[in-house]
Amino acid sequence: MAEREIEAQTRARKAAEQDALEYPFVTPEAPAEVVEVATGVYWARIAMPMALDHINVYLLADEDGWYLVDTGLNTDTSRACWQAMAERHFPQQPLKGIICTHFHYDHAGLASWLMREFEAPLYMTHGEYFTMRALASSNSEVKEDSQRAFFVRAGMPLERFEKMLGSHRRDPFVPDFPPSFIRLRDGESLTIGGRQWRVVTGEGHSPEHACLYAEDDRILLAGDQILPGISSNVLVSDVEPEADPLSLWLRSLDKLRTLAEDTLVLPAHGRVFRGLHTRVDQLHAHHRRQLDVLMGPARRGESFTAWEAMSWLFTRELKSIELMLGLGETLAHLSYLCRTGQLLRLRGEDGLDRYSAQ
Repeated sequence: MAEREIEAQTRARKAAEQDALEYPFVTPEAPAEVVEVATGVYWARIAMPMALDHINVYLLADEDGWYLVDTGLNTDTSRACWQAMAERHFPQQPLKGIICTHFHYDHAGLASWLMREFEAPLYMTHGEYFTMRALASSNSEVKEDSQRAFFVRAGMPLERFEKMLGSHRRDPFVPDFPPSFIRLRDGESLTIGGRQWRVVTGEGHSPEHACLYAEDDRILLAGDQILPGISSNVLVSDVEPEADPLSLWLRSLDKLRTLAEDTLVLPAHGRVFRGLHTRVDQLHAHHRRQLDVLMGPARRGESFTAWEAMSWLFTRELKSIELMLGLGETLAHLSYLCRTGQLLRLRGEDGLDRYSAQ
């Protein structure tokens, strides 16, 4: 099948998937603008200077103050947005808590600044807080050596790795880690604005991602665990090279599917939507297709590296951070196929890992 025809079919399928969901609210576009999606629950957007150009953040009104969910990047734009939202929507009211769904720096990058600026505590799960703290304090030379060996073993040419590493060294968004936190535990609840928000943890995208579910009102603060327009990045990295995050993430999706079908989902990217069960099913189907793409050459008797396989899953050119995420996601799918007995990984005399059918 011609590449252009495949791309057209992919676009049509994605459009049909989006049409199967319901989007009941207009997107807040202006900085510091909010949309009330339920009584006392406000949706706002903060711009990000990258391909994924925004993050959704949420403000939760309480009787004597307010809470926020996720922070945006460590940028002047994000800081100005929070100051404007606090002054405009909660004047003279204290920020009572900063809730971060997970450690990724678009979600927790301003946590330290917000704690200082508003004198508010941070709420995170144990796994997310200490992953953030460990990565922030790790020895950069040791980390780079580990990454170099990992990516080269996966088949990435050394010069491509060095170019990617150089761009990462210039990353302007890396935050300092917050000094303390209040632990969120799966199944426990926070009472905010008269609602009980139950913590629902997931794995795969990050170690102990926290969603918050208000069962009586059927509202899910979903973070990155489920998104309406894209699949959450699920990757294997040099930190845990034998991980099988795709299995964990798919299992976590099934956990979300036990919530009410008409749940209002408040994701970290994309639009607020209804159709939780439908979206879970779509994401399962997407990853089945990705796995089948990888198995095609294997069934024909081919042996390949993760670097070679990445181009089958990502047909456009990937740059900088996208390259790291794309190869990591390819490795996650290959790991899944190895764990389920469909592929075999062998290291050659050249030091490269290659995959073939069992």
